[in-house]
Amino acid sequence: MTEGGTGTGRSAPATLHDVAREAGVSRATASRSLNGSTRKVNEEYRKRVLEAAARLDYSPNLSAQAVARGTTTTVALLVADIADPYFSSIAAGVVAEADRERLIVTMAATERDPERELELVRTLRGQRPRVMILAGSRPTTDPTEGALGEELRAYERSGGLVVLISRNELDLRTVLVDNLAGAEALARALVGIGYRRFAVITGGEGLRTAADRVEGFRAGLAATGGTLEDDDVIRDAFTRDGGYDGMRRLLERGLGDVECVFAANDVMAVGALSAIRDAGLVPGADVAVAGFDDIPTVRDVTPALTTVRVPLEEIGRRALRLALGDAAARAEGAVRTEVVIRESTPPRK
Repeated sequence: MTEGGTGTGRSAPATLHDVAREAGVSRATASRSLNGSTRKVNEEYRKRVLEAAARLDYSPNLSAQAVARGTTTTVALLVADIADPYFSSIAAGVVAEADRERLIVTMAATERDPERELELVRTLRGQRPRVMILAGSRPTTDPTEGALGEELRAYERSGGLVVLISRNELDLRTVLVDNLAGAEALARALVGIGYRRFAVITGGEGLRTAADRVEGFRAGLAATGGTLEDDDVIRDAFTRDGGYDGMRRLLERGLGDVECVFAANDVMAVGALSAIRDAGLVPGADVAVAGFDDIPTVRDVTPALTTVRVPLEEIGRRALRLALGDAAARAEGAVRTEVVIRESTPPRK
């Protein structure tokens, strides 16, 4: 109501029936025009429906659509840490590919907590996304793995599509990332430019991605004559601050003859570079540092970081293409990685 008279605004949201009446078409035609039906709608009718919906400020009932279709136009993406550039880069790829397919991406963070991941999957099943992509780093020993697998398979039986990123522990569609081979190639390359004695800063025990990268790095050193002692493997949080704290612990106890530190991901390596500088040393000169992932940040840090390049955005794109049945995505093998030598590991004479 307006003061002194009757208001001109609607007292209730417009319905699909209102839109159909305004456009002069059947309710079924209005529904198909607005909901992206695969049944072709006369272009003139479709335009009239869209214009009527705009005039009436009509908003589709997504829950009702989900019930009717058995799914929505939503892609649900689960990552370990939204703030980590590794996951945000993958998310950028998923979003870019979703835009091409006229899908909407929603994202949630598991914080590397298996119970939280399971809870999110159960909640998302009720929201009926068209695709669910799990990109979080998962533990090597996971008491929820059986329950998670059952939830995901039940979601697929109801028409949903699941894709995992990195490893296929659950026997579902997976974009494989060969962390073992990437880390082994990095170790070989570092030995090849003169390094012999190494330390590693990695995540806590039980994180699959970290374990694979350390195992691969050890294999590369064993094959080429490099050395990594068990006491020189420092574990902390799989984050920038974990890298800083791990490097500080290594420096406080003394580097000894360690020449190069491999951080199991780039954000840990960035933290390690800061710890070296805060200790009054020069990274790259007093101690070399290498990472893994090639997140955009590491091209701009000083010194620029040696790392293993993982095509993160392409992984996100491939995950969605794989979910939607793209034949090329199904035929592709594990994602290729590439060693990139930069100033943080200058060749030793």
